Amino acid sequence: MAEIKVGVQLHPQHTSYADYRDAWLRADALGVDSIWNWDHFFPLYGDKDGPHFEGWTTLATLGAETQRARVGCLVLCMSYRNPALLSNMAKTLQHITGGRLILGLGAGWAERDYDEFGYEFGTAGERLKGLERGLEIIKERWARDNPQPLGGAVPILIGGGGEKVTLRITAQHADLWNGFGPPEQWARKNTILDEWCSKVGRDPAAIERTVMVNARDLDNLDAFVQAGATHLIHGVGAPFDMAPIERLLAFRDRQRGG
Repeated sequence: MAEIKVGVQLHPQHTSYADYRDAWLRADALGVDSIWNWDHFFPLYGDKDGPHFEGWTTLATLGAETQRARVGCLVLCMSYRNPALLSNMAKTLQHITGGRLILGLGAGWAERDYDEFGYEFGTAGERLKGLERGLEIIKERWARDNPQPLGGAVPILIGGGGEKVTLRITAQHADLWNGFGPPEQWARKNTILDEWCSKVGRDPAAIERTVMVNARDLDNLDAFVQAGATHLIHGVGAPFDMAPIERLLAFRDRQRGG
């Protein structure tokens, strides 16, 4: 069985920067395997016009301040940044963090972000086409960058569960996949991802399987592990109570026999 990992997604909303930074450093000190933020311009819950910080800036700053955990955005919206530029940004931050960056990517869905920041929302199909083409551009750039990313590439995570397109793109391009529960739903999507790997000639074992879990899932973590999840990620918002993360870490340590 693959080693279980624990991650925390720290929500960059309804908080001060000082408190948000403190949450990142506390999570890193707890010994989580990964720390994530998100790529939105407005809060996703609570006061829709409340305080909010931008994803890449906080990732670059706080990713460099942490020492242990892998870091990433769960997930960056491909529509918001030129893919060639994003490839260079990711390569640079990977070097800064000593190889700890994971480049999380998705097609985008938050229409308000698009409308208020002047991006073309388009259709889901158009956004998925943009994701796929952007991934191709990013990999093309890494192949000829100077310096190249450490190890030749930055690990790519793709988030989403679309069975006809997103999981096919994941099978072709991703090093990690992120989906959501409940366990039965996640397991079905995971099986479909395996099927896409077979169709495109990719070893399913090459893709690390991650899942977003919530408070209800904390009593049912074994079900996700039995379904094939090896990286459990829990979201935490202000005031950044780490008790759920400590429960996940205890579960991880029991699985590891520690």
